[in-house]
Amino acid sequence: MDKRTLGDQLQVSAIGLGCMGMSQSYLPIPDRQEMIGLTRAAVERGVTFFDTAQVYGPFANEELVGEALEPVRDEVVIATKFGFDFEAQDRGGLDSRPETIKRSVDASLQRLRTDRIDLLYQHRVDPSVPIEEVAGTVKELINAGKVKHFGLSEAGVRTKRSAQAVQSITALQSEYSLWERHLESEIIPLLRELGIGLVPFSPLGRGFLSGMARRAEEYPEGDFRRGDPRFQGTNFDANMRAAAVVGEIGAEVGATPSQVAIAWVLQQGDDVVPIPGTKRRRFLEENVAAAELRLDARQMERLDKLLPAVAGPRYNAELMSYVDR
Repeated sequence: MDKRTLGDQLQVSAIGLGCMGMSQSYLPIPDRQEMIGLTRAAVERGVTFFDTAQVYGPFANEELVGEALEPVRDEVVIATKFGFDFEAQDRGGLDSRPETIKRSVDASLQRLRTDRIDLLYQHRVDPSVPIEEVAGTVKELINAGKVKHFGLSEAGVRTKRSAQAVQSITALQSEYSLWERHLESEIIPLLRELGIGLVPFSPLGRGFLSGMARRAEEYPEGDFRRGDPRFQGTNFDANMRAAAVVGEIGAEVGATPSQVAIAWVLQQGDDVVPIPGTKRRRFLEENVAAAELRLDARQMERLDKLLPAVAGPRYNAELMSYVDR
């Protein structure tokens, strides 16, 4: 697989692997050993960029990724995230105090079975801690050799500018796909100005753009999609019509809808590295193959017209409150 560069020096595979769904959110949760095998299969297929976080599980996903990648540690790039208060037993509580960051990084290193984190993100901006303090703490960890690169997740313009003044940012992780393009007016131009790479999560719209989505109520209790506004009611109907266009273009080019959706993201720039997640080897194969698909200008234009057809916000009100805007 071709390589891309995030920031000015972090080289990764053009498509990464988002590992969250291996441990939470999309039910049922698969067998752990099966997911270790899937992660290693991704390496065999040229994937070198793996995304996890402390909150996924919590902790279980870092442990899974650490075990899976230990035999090939020097061949891969591992990204993880800090920023939640676990001691209070409240996954909804934000905590990016310097002492918490340092403690949580040491714990992540143990779970990941490594001596360094290649890319460390602040998972969500903590409004109670100045971002300059956060960036300064990560800078200390970089100087200590525990972290290689600094990233932000779902952070706004002012946050990125303030953080960049203290410690260079390698990547922004945020939702970005055919049906979620809120980054295009301000965020992406800023990333290009500052030389920051973009790592889109959910490039398949939480599976909706694969053409296999079901209504929210058809997912089991505890599945993230039950509470996703875009899977509910009339939003679901409208979004299925929009997703059908992805399938039509896939039929034209001999590709799956998922491959078309990922190819669209890849063609937004060489500094964009999507991290689709999956729990099945068949879909891993599909996703990786999207790196070879090139859409022409007419197809890209048709896909660009999907945005007005998307119905519903990307998160419910509670989850949107954690997004820095």
